[in-house]
Amino acid sequence: MSDVLTIEELAALMKKGAGLTVDPADLAGRSETRFDEFGLDSLGLLGIVGELENRHGRPLPPDADRCKTPREFLDLVNTTLMSGA
Repeated sequence: MSDVLTIEELAALMKKGAGLTVDPADLAGRSETRFDEFGLDSLGLLGIVGELENRHGRPLPPDADRCKTPREFLDLVNTTLMSGA
């Protein structure tokens, strides 16, 4: 398991956690697009946060489930995971 969340992993988590099929290439190309435009609501994002916390055995920042875009979420998660916080 890597300490970096990729766009492909985020797309897989969106499928697993919220049942959304999102093409990773589309997600990468529209990483500044709001999650709700992909069909992911706040509960879905909260589920992804929980899954990542379980995988890595540590909490993510409290505002992780408030990120509005995939880019914002990836930046926050990867900064946290790489810092070991």
